[in-house]
Amino acid sequence: MSKEKIVIIGSGPGGYVGAIRASQLGAEVTVIEKDAIGGTCLNHGCIPTKAILASAELFTSIKEAEDFGIYVGEVRVDLRKIMERKNRVVEGLGNGIHGIFKKRGIGFIKGTATLISPTRIRVESPSGAEDIEATKVVIATGSKTLILPFVDPEQPAVLTSRQALRLDKLPKTVLIIGGGAIGLEFACFFNALGVKVTLVEMMDQILPREDKRISRQMTQILRKRGIKILVKTGVKDVLSYRDEGITCLLDNGDEVAGEKLLISIGRIPNSKGIGLEHLGVKLDERGNILVDDRMETNIKGIYAVGDVTGGILLAHVASAEGIAAVENAMGIDSKIDYSVIPSCVYTSPEIASVGLTADEARASGVEVKTGWFPFSASGKAMAMGEAVGSVQLVVEKGTEKIVGGQIIGPIATELIHEIVLTIKLGITAKELSATIHAHPTLFESVMEAAHSIYGKAIHVF
Repeated sequence: MSKEKIVIIGSGPGGYVGAIRASQLGAEVTVIEKDAIGGTCLNHGCIPTKAILASAELFTSIKEAEDFGIYVGEVRVDLRKIMERKNRVVEGLGNGIHGIFKKRGIGFIKGTATLISPTRIRVESPSGAEDIEATKVVIATGSKTLILPFVDPEQPAVLTSRQALRLDKLPKTVLIIGGGAIGLEFACFFNALGVKVTLVEMMDQILPREDKRISRQMTQILRKRGIKILVKTGVKDVLSYRDEGITCLLDNGDEVAGEKLLISIGRIPNSKGIGLEHLGVKLDERGNILVDDRMETNIKGIYAVGDVTGGILLAHVASAEGIAAVENAMGIDSKIDYSVIPSCVYTSPEIASVGLTADEARASGVEVKTGWFPFSASGKAMAMGEAVGSVQLVVEKGTEKIVGGQIIGPIATELIHEIVLTIKLGITAKELSATIHAHPTLFESVMEAAHSIYGKAIHVF
């Protein structure tokens, strides 16, 4: 029996993870990538932002060391060194993926891919053009930053997240359009290093998709740090560009200026120019590739995963979809459970959520009750000096099953996974509260939130 020849276009979290899984299943795999291996996540998104945020958090910790009885003298920031470290982290992880590919015999071609037919892909590279045959194709081309139509992205004052990660000099002021995860992470980074930040969000709260209580807490924290936050406010136009600045007109008539303008209002799929229209692959009005629950398009043998499908734009979702796509391509029935997906925001403090908020549950007709526990009552959080934030659980009345959870506080992006498992496994709040947690730990706060549903939280007055 001949091997499946799977060609994957794009090497981000959906593409490279799918490639490794396909190789494990015995397929002959080739990955085509026009940029660097790892895609946006590794090179321009998830990983580099976490690297620079780690530097900012360390800088903040050192400045606050006196509170812990430690005196360190003058502390200063070298942005070039921060970016050099970020580059080393990215390079090391990229080399790791290349190493796995080599070990598993996965082919990697640097070039631009175009689908000629469902089984043939043309690759354009500096060395020329070549055609590659495939039995199955997975499109994992990701997405790019959405730019406002009245903003000139070529102006030096205008930044996308990709360009912000290449700065070698800190601006004095930054205007950020968009109060989602990307906007807030950069707001925290710049603010920690002494940059004056103004954040503009057109919705009625920052982090529009998060629980209202979480959004309010984060707004208060950021404003206390000196970040100016404008909600229910849009940017109407750019009034002027300068070598070292930009002035924008808000929809309320006010003007706001900054040395740099960072755009983080959303992303659009990279679905143009790869031959989809020629083959008749169906797209929606935004250009997202339409797929079924097996990640297959309307053209048999062509699959699509990750941001290019317009689903949940998270790296771990793309990876899960990449695995599902190649498993289905190899004859294994594989589907994604989208009801239990953690969402993480790497601000300071961190934010993480999973499942339903209380408002979402009630809107869908589910009667719920909530449990809540503040980190100010956590011995471990107090000892760490990170007692800001809370854990909230959303529990269905009657069944007592946990249907959602939201955390703001220290290592929230790690703690959320206990709640992820409780929802996935159908664990009740009573079962969680009866599970003994080690003391002192931050995980106790999840247990205490479960206790609080029944009025039995131990460490809350």
